[in-house]
Amino acid sequence: MNPAWLGEFLGTMILILLGDGVVAGVLLKRSKAEGGDWMVITTGWAFAVMAGVFTAIACGSSDAHLNPAVTLGMAMRNGSFQNVLPYFAAQVLGAMAGATLLWLHYFPHWKETEDKVLKLRCFCTGPAIRSALPNFLSEVIATFVLVFVAGAIFSKAAAPGGLASGLAPYLVGSLVWGVGLSLGGTTGYAINPARDFGPRLTHAILPIAGKGDSDWSYATIPIVGPLAGGALAGIALRSLGI
Repeated sequence: MNPAWLGEFLGTMILILLGDGVVAGVLLKRSKAEGGDWMVITTGWAFAVMAGVFTAIACGSSDAHLNPAVTLGMAMRNGSFQNVLPYFAAQVLGAMAGATLLWLHYFPHWKETEDKVLKLRCFCTGPAIRSALPNFLSEVIATFVLVFVAGAIFSKAAAPGGLASGLAPYLVGSLVWGVGLSLGGTTGYAINPARDFGPRLTHAILPIAGKGDSDWSYATIPIVGPLAGGALAGIALRSLGI
């Protein structure tokens, strides 16, 4: 049986390749998907989560967190922190691998796209209106909803006999779709520190044609906000016995 960290690595790699892939398809010049709207992006991300969860489970991680905020939230709920650091590392490295594959997949389109910000958005998030506290609160709230509702979906009260085999990835993907549609318009809904930090670091390292800076001045918000939201959700789940 494969180790859980491998499942987290490969699942997160697929998550980022497909999730950032739909963003790149919409934003990069001369892509056949250029000009797609928010519905296209949120739908692509929902399918990316579904694919990532299936991959993680198949490759060794029955948890299939793919997200340090989820890992921290579940640790807070269960009181067990042994997987936190190994999962964090696997998730960030998986995100970097996925972002590298994204760069290769769209290789000729980076040169065709002049807008440096659009290139960055293919890798990481940025707010619609830059305001530190509201941006932070948006990430906290959206990630709280993600982790809390995920806990409710898997709870004994919602599914006394357990979820039907193979159903979980579809439900989690649908949850992420809903979060993106309803709460993602403010910051681009990172709701996942690995999803934002790994590709942002990859953007900084890779020789992407005509790229600008990686906007590190904003980078703490999509890292700390989701971690705070995930931790609060875990505490709420534990307090309510969910």
